[in-house]
Amino acid sequence: MHSARLTPVLSMGGLLLLWVVAALLSDDAQILPTPWQLIPPWRQELASGELFTHLGATLVRVIWAFTLAMSLGVALGLAMGRSAALNRWLDPWLVVFLNLPALVLIVLCYLWIGLTEAAAITAVTLNKVPNVAVLIREGARALDPELDAMSKVYRMSWLTRMRHVIFPQLAPFIAAAARSGVAVIWKIVLVVEFLGRSSGVGFQIHLYFQLFDVAMVLVYAFSFICVMLLFEWLILQPMERRANRWRAP
Repeated sequence: MHSARLTPVLSMGGLLLLWVVAALLSDDAQILPTPWQLIPPWRQELASGELFTHLGATLVRVIWAFTLAMSLGVALGLAMGRSAALNRWLDPWLVVFLNLPALVLIVLCYLWIGLTEAAAITAVTLNKVPNVAVLIREGARALDPELDAMSKVYRMSWLTRMRHVIFPQLAPFIAAAARSGVAVIWKIVLVVEFLGRSSGVGFQIHLYFQLFDVAMVLVYAFSFICVMLLFEWLILQPMERRANRWRAP
């Protein structure tokens, strides 16, 4: 049990060791600084408040895009999984959006809507909805027909059927979509900020990219990675375990 808990720590330690070895071999902080060389610029950004400001801006965009993508994706996937006719109509659309590069959607949203928050969040949401819909559609197709028939026999209302019959079965698929969704959404948000926002981690990475400042790029990148890892460990993983606990023998 203890060794299983130590495995992630040892794995991250191995990654850190690999970084240190690579930095020492390069022997050039302008190319790849060591972890301890990032501490002074990190403290400087922390003291100035810039780090919190830009982390907060990116986090707000991630939360908005995640909420919209999950809501729309779950509704669309459930509808397509439950209706063969609707699935035949919308499946080609889904295939198109799944294969449309994220960069194209981002650029089009900026051109059509403007360099606004609405365009940024819309672009990220449209990039993620198809992936969520595909996962939820497969979950809807896997629903137990006997439970569905039972709910009809007992004349459950639509809301009661959704709450006690449909969503408990879909919970593992929703949890999987949420975990993969966060990982993809925050990366797309950084691209959106890189291309057309004046705040956020992506904007700061763009700024320091122009200055060829590798240390500051890494400071902002790793700071937000730490935030998302906390979100993963404290919220998403417990949620997924709860969603799958009914499967345990």
